Amino acid sequence: MIRIICFLLLAIAGLTNSLNAQEPPAGLTAAQRGEWLLLNKPFINADFDQETFDEIWKIWPEPLRTQAKNATSQQRRQIAFSRYGLTKRLNDSSGKPLQYLVTKQGGWVMNCHSCHSGKVAGKMIPGVPNSLFAMQTLLEETRTIKPQLGKQLTTKEIASVFFPLGGTIGTTNAVIFGVALGTFRDAEMNVVTNVTIPTLLHHDMDTPAWWHYKKKKQIYIDGFAEKNHRVLMSFTLIRSNSSEKYRSFENNFKDISAYIESLEPPAYPFAVNQKLALRGKEVFNNHCVQCHGTYGGKERYPERTIPIDEIGTDPVRLRALPVRYREGLKNSWVGEYGKLNTITDPKGYVAPPLDGIWATAPYFHNGSVPTLWHVLHPEKRPTVWQRTENGYDQKKVGLETKTFEKVPRGIEDPAEKRTYFNTNKFGKKNSGHTYPNDLNEQEKQAVLEYLKTI
Repeated sequence: MIRIICFLLLAIAGLTNSLNAQEPPAGLTAAQRGEWLLLNKPFINADFDQETFDEIWKIWPEPLRTQAKNATSQQRRQIAFSRYGLTKRLNDSSGKPLQYLVTKQGGWVMNCHSCHSGKVAGKMIPGVPNSLFAMQTLLEETRTIKPQLGKQLTTKEIASVFFPLGGTIGTTNAVIFGVALGTFRDAEMNVVTNVTIPTLLHHDMDTPAWWHYKKKKQIYIDGFAEKNHRVLMSFTLIRSNSSEKYRSFENNFKDISAYIESLEPPAYPFAVNQKLALRGKEVFNNHCVQCHGTYGGKERYPERTIPIDEIGTDPVRLRALPVRYREGLKNSWVGEYGKLNTITDPKGYVAPPLDGIWATAPYFHNGSVPTLWHVLHPEKRPTVWQRTENGYDQKKVGLETKTFEKVPRGIEDPAEKRTYFNTNKFGKKNSGHTYPNDLNEQEKQAVLEYLKTI
């Protein structure tokens, strides 16, 4: 019964708020329009308002609450940004978060940057996976402070009591969000209520880098959906968006798709041993290109699906999307009524491109491996790890971390618990991808250096 209630709440989320229809100014390119739309046009409803965000510190645990109390308003806002994995917008002095647009009425509306743009080594990079985003914590804490402010909870906040949003910072239950929202739509994207609720295999996913999008013909880790702007619209399927309203966003998402296609991977900002990297390129070309492609000059990306029994990484994501859901998407308006190449029963995971891989930690589709060194040393991957906010491990290439045998006892703050990645949990295994075992240590170090240059 609880599952049904939370599923319905998620599906109808947003009934009490209205959207502010806005269109970008004239004279912009498609990519520029797409960027503008993400920052200025709300496609879903506000989660909370400015007052809620400004007052949320009052329910934080000690000693953080006292620290916030004694801080200036600007310092307090920065502490909140840090707690929830938010960043300021580039070249924008307004102080608005990149990950939310703020309406004229002060409503904070989540946008695609919430998961797809964040910090690496303390620097904000558009399109990089937001490995610090704390969606579950933010919704839990707005749900706690709102009654104290006399404000109404949104259905998303109520649903978050039962429906997991993300068990570890930087990961979300995004796949199941799509299943939940899509189940209550017919092929024409009309809202329906007489449906059979599928089994929901809740699990956490890491976010792919946006600059990989341009190289792909099929998207998602199992490659089941042909790349298309309509597929990007799935998360606007709240009930208050009628079929007509939802479909009216199509040209907007053509522009958003163009913006994503325009993004380039960032260059590695630290020193590189070029001689060692050159040797690493040779090793890489002898062992890795069959799956991950070639880089520099004539690039080739094979977009190869690796059977799950071969790759050996956590299988939960592959099982999470029911065939019935995939078939429904294929035969709907989103799948262009079967015209798009929708794979309803994929057998494995697609080896991703590696452009800008230095910036995309943690690794694997569930974000279970903190550095590239750990990718190359399967037997030394940590069971439990905790990252720093702004540090970067140049030696191991990835997140600066502390490692543990298990999550320390006595942690009472749920937000702090979510800073520990526990590979013993469901869907969070760090096993598989053992191909580096074919290399000796010198070859691994050379490949690691080469990967900095891609």
